[in-house]
Amino acid sequence: MLTKPMDGANHSTVSEFVFLGLTDSWETQLVLFMFSCTLYVASMMGNSLIMLTVTSDPHLHSPMYFLLANLSFIDLGVSSVTSPKMIYDLFRKRKVISFSGCITQIFFIHVIGGVEMVLLIAMAFDRYVAICKPLHYLTIMSPRMCLFFLVAAWMTGLIHSMVQLAFVVNLPFCGPNVLDSFYCDLPRFIKLACSDTYRLEFMVTANSGFISVGSFFILIISYIIIILTVQKHSSDGSSKALSTLSAHITVVVLFFGPLIFVYTWPSPSTKLDKFLAIFDGVLTPFLNPIIYTFRNQQMKVAMRRVFRQLVNYRMIS
Repeated sequence: MLTKPMDGANHSTVSEFVFLGLTDSWETQLVLFMFSCTLYVASMMGNSLIMLTVTSDPHLHSPMYFLLANLSFIDLGVSSVTSPKMIYDLFRKRKVISFSGCITQIFFIHVIGGVEMVLLIAMAFDRYVAICKPLHYLTIMSPRMCLFFLVAAWMTGLIHSMVQLAFVVNLPFCGPNVLDSFYCDLPRFIKLACSDTYRLEFMVTANSGFISVGSFFILIISYIIIILTVQKHSSDGSSKALSTLSAHITVVVLFFGPLIFVYTWPSPSTKLDKFLAIFDGVLTPFLNPIIYTFRNQQMKVAMRRVFRQLVNYRMIS
């Protein structure tokens, strides 16, 4: 849809964007609908259960579980920023999103991504202190430090997203308005502008790529140091520590793998790009609660306790 430019606006004539979606095959759309709906509901329930468990169980009022609860909150956002729109559009012939809706989606994608990166770094630091400096753990990972990590995460996410959008929100868009995707992907969004955007595309890609790769290497180096420290101490706690670390490392790889591939690969195919987007936005938020609870006996016991309390409350009421 085209509209006349207004004074003081960004001189765009495009008021909405059209998504090409994932596939035109009805059978594939049906499979994707069932798959996406199931994982979306499961991820919302799983992450909500982790937040409820950590909040209500006094045994889990520790820095590690505080950070885990915040990560689950962010995963609710990861699930909700693109999945509902994708599911809603699957069987629609005309898949559209308004210009402001597209900008809003891009904003929240980058905010949530920035917050999650810092939270994963904070969780790695928490495990480093717990394993390498156990006697000073409660002193270093004080409530003030936990709050600092949380504020730093949100500030990083907001600043990163606002910097990205500051350069693109006023770009002129005069057509075409078709995005070969199921959500507003920033690099593809920029390419639709009616101006030379080569430098801007490079800057946006380099910005996200540098942050993703830099954060990933910081985390990997941190976990290597922690694992080497654990291996020096052969005790009963070592296997428990390695079990916890394996869960953390798995989540890090699942989160950063698709991001690094998209922002460092010269020209990923559209199909691969869509698959990685589904993996990051639908599958990862579903897997995170499973990964963090599968080998965590304390969390499983606490969840069963909360579940029994909810069942008893429902029976009484």
